[in-house]
Amino acid sequence: MGLGGTLKVYIKTSAKDSLGLHELKQHKPWFDEECSGLLHQRKQAKMQWVQDQSQSNVDNLNNVRHFRNKKKAYLKAEIEEVETNSKIKNIRDLYRGISDFKKG
Repeated sequence: MGLGGTLKVYIKTSAKDSLGLHELKQHKPWFDEECSGLLHQRKQAKMQWVQDQSQSNVDNLNNVRHFRNKKKAYLKAEIEEVETNSKIKNIRDLYRGISDFKKG
């Protein structure tokens, strides 16, 4: 690592020590307690798969990924709302919905 790289590390470390670390949390309205439980089950299934890569553990790992369906359903509902606002010429909510998609 050259002088520039070292200086960059020192600046980042100093800034982190003096200002603290601010972590941005992503807001996922579709992610609820059910998804949290499924995520925990997926972690457990993955640990079992790492220890024993049998077909039953692979199937178990694949079956726990159902919270993706919840995200797809949420996005589909949001898209339908944007389409409805477009059809009824509700411009304010239409642009608000488009803006939310661009952010997320």
